[in-house]
Amino acid sequence: MFKWNATIPGPEDSPYEGGSFNLSIEFPKDYPFKPPKVLFTTKVYHPNVKKDTGTICLDILKDQWSPDIKLTQVLMAINNLLINPNVDHPLEEEIAKQYKENKEAYDEAAKKWTEEHAK
Repeated sequence: MFKWNATIPGPEDSPYEGGSFNLSIEFPKDYPFKPPKVLFTTKVYHPNVKKDTGTICLDILKDQWSPDIKLTQVLMAINNLLINPNVDHPLEEEIAKQYKENKEAYDEAAKKWTEEHAK
């Protein structure tokens, strides 16, 4: 009851398009007063997703959480994060650097990871 799985599609017009990304969602006992723990279980090449653990750096899953936030809003925020990474607060410094300095190479790497891991 406290652990769910979800799947989000890769956003159109992004290097994640065509991919299917699985998430693990764990609700704490004091939910909705504390945020759920959401992790990618599908490997994702992204500045705000830890490559080895799937940890997501997203403010509404930490200090910007509110009991009014619905799970659908969390999933939409994660989908939006795929399109608009926060390269100023990355979990993966090298990927953020690549995004800033060579977006084309970043897109190619993200697309390759999507094809390998998210089909």
